[in-house]
Amino acid sequence: MKSNILVMQNLIDGFKFSCQTEGKSAVTVEWYVCFLNRFRFFLEAHHLPNTLNQIDKNHVKAFIRYLQSEAKNRHDGKPLSGATVQGYVRTLKAFFSWAYREEYTSSNFMANIPIPKAQSKVINTFSPEQIDALINRCLASGASGHRNLTIILLLLDTGIRVSELANIGMDDLNLTEGVIKIRVAKGNRERVVPIGSMVQKALWKYVHGCRPEPMTQKITGLFLSEKGTPLTKNGIQQLLRRYGREAGITSVRCSPHTFRHSFARNYLLNGGDIFSLQKILGHSSLASVRIYLNLFSVDIKKQHIRFSPVDNLAGVSNLHRACRASGQKATNK
Repeated sequence: MKSNILVMQNLIDGFKFSCQTEGKSAVTVEWYVCFLNRFRFFLEAHHLPNTLNQIDKNHVKAFIRYLQSEAKNRHDGKPLSGATVQGYVRTLKAFFSWAYREEYTSSNFMANIPIPKAQSKVINTFSPEQIDALINRCLASGASGHRNLTIILLLLDTGIRVSELANIGMDDLNLTEGVIKIRVAKGNRERVVPIGSMVQKALWKYVHGCRPEPMTQKITGLFLSEKGTPLTKNGIQQLLRRYGREAGITSVRCSPHTFRHSFARNYLLNGGDIFSLQKILGHSSLASVRIYLNLFSVDIKKQHIRFSPVDNLAGVSNLHRACRASGQKATNK
């Protein structure tokens, strides 16, 4: 085996190619490469080995400590979150596991390095008042207002990812059955997402009365700009950020992912079950969905007030008499 194949840059290229041939999404591959290159830059900056047969667990642990204590987010300059650090470690595990399977190394020390624990954070969601403020901004936005309103309602009603929304085609929309097919999804897992009657009406009005004429016949995307070109993922994100500022929303980030969290929260509060929520959100396992149950503790208390098994035993007359009696005895003591 040529020695230069074990240089990190070459192996990262090989790992990228392997991920692509396995059908991993472009976004996932992009994140893998970004994280691995940061590891490579760390090794070079600290004059550590950059060939696979010289890298050991101490070098990786030093990198993890750097991520936890010194590294900054390149977008806003803030320290990395615990979840982001976990993402780096998972990426390294996937990379070293691949290198071991491909026999570029005789052992896989990453298998024994645990993923650091991340502090659980409260997931912020939109309040009804904030949703109302966003809707008002749409109504005051002129020609593109109904398109933007439809986007906001669709995100709130389905929790789909912004990349999924940007890739919805006209053929994916079935208003008669009230569903949308998500073809371009994370992990290349197609799924069908249901939509409510209000969103069906908003989509019908947009498609039949507000959707701009496509610039060319090849353009089949659902959501188009006023020039007839498809809205992009970045364009939708910028649109939502601008609406958030104009609506005076400051306590929560106005982003597609906040809509995703808001959908999950309200779906569970309205009586939805975690299994159907998993399918709608497009998660491959329940682990990613259970976080909502764990973090909406205040909402769970409100739910218990509504659905308390004992409080709802309306037909058990002795129960009310027993409780009144217990209260009277306590008062007399």
